[in-house]
Amino acid sequence: MLAGERYRGDCPELVADQLRIAAWMERYNRAAAASAAEQQAMLREAFGEVGEGVKVRQPFYCDFGYNIRLADRVYFNFNCVILDVASVTVGSGSMFGPGVQIVTADHPRDAAERRVYLERGRPVAIGEDVWVGAGSIILPGVSIGDGAIIGAGSVVTRDVPPGAVVGGTPAKTLAEPGSSSRSPATARPARQARHP
Repeated sequence: MLAGERYRGDCPELVADQLRIAAWMERYNRAAAASAAEQQAMLREAFGEVGEGVKVRQPFYCDFGYNIRLADRVYFNFNCVILDVASVTVGSGSMFGPGVQIVTADHPRDAAERRVYLERGRPVAIGEDVWVGAGSIILPGVSIGDGAIIGAGSVVTRDVPPGAVVGGTPAKTLAEPGSSSRSPATARPARQARHP
């Protein structure tokens, strides 16, 4: 699974792992009022790595948990989803708006293969100090460089270089790294005034 090879999604070992994480998610999603230390301890039970000061607001959903690695000060807002059939790594200081989805699961294009639950995973790597706007979707195999900004509602299908601002469906470059305008709102072309 982690090597990117095809695997069967209904394999008994994976089904058992999904049942384990389902029980953890039920517990974690009821713990919104728990202390930061208690929530960090719960994240460390499930995830492969959890840095200091990580905050994942409830509700949160994932496939396995153990393929997720979060560095220090990573923040996920409400209702985020990480489908971690492959590795998901997030660098320090990165922030995610509500409803962000990170997807590593990739399904065959051939319907006959999908019928027998063949799948494969492609890792997602997100650098340091990345900002991902609300409702964005990051697809399998994508890497996002340090300091990049993903505009709200974007579907990221390709790698994003460090410092770039991208947005849209599919996400396109709105501002190049190092440009004077790094806000997704100001990177769009100005609208022409309407005349009566």
